[in-house]
Amino acid sequence: MALKPRGGGRMAATPAPSRWDRKMQQRLARGEETALCELYDRFASLVHSIAHRVMRDEDAADQITREVFGYIWENPDAFDPKDGTMRSWIAALTQRQAVHRLRHSEAYRVRADGARSAARLEARVREANTAARADFIRTSMPSSIRATLELTYFQRRNYRQTAVELGLTEDETRRRLRLGLQMLSTAMQPPQSSPSPPSGGVQ
Repeated sequence: MALKPRGGGRMAATPAPSRWDRKMQQRLARGEETALCELYDRFASLVHSIAHRVMRDEDAADQITREVFGYIWENPDAFDPKDGTMRSWIAALTQRQAVHRLRHSEAYRVRADGARSAARLEARVREANTAARADFIRTSMPSSIRATLELTYFQRRNYRQTAVELGLTEDETRRRLRLGLQMLSTAMQPPQSSPSPPSGGVQ
């Protein structure tokens, strides 16, 4: 399995890990299966959505989800609280594994078609990484900011309509929109450098 235990490549800047994160790591380190079940219930939808964003394939996303949680179960100490929250760590693991799988699945086509196919693959990787980071940022932002963005940009309200629907002043609505867009803009920035995943690994 092509997952790195530590290092760069986090999805975005994250707050300090919660007490829940630390307790979960301790429980996983003790081999508590109920802890893995709780972790899965909490983060499986996040892992699957990131994997699906990259792979665009349901079966591949299912496989990556199993691999990520299998890796966490076997390597609970790979989570370093100094690097951020468990949520951001799991998201970064998922993104790296999904990109590795994507490159592996397209390797034959790249060898057969040459530079043009390689360029298309790299463009798809960049697009998938940006979309996955944007999804992660949107689901991680405060619910008040997320609701404002979703009404304005996904449900096509103008900021005045959004203000009325959420019971906000227009100034507060504009402020939340600015904050949300600033957060989303970080998805367009190149991720922190992360070492390439090793060949082979746990399957």
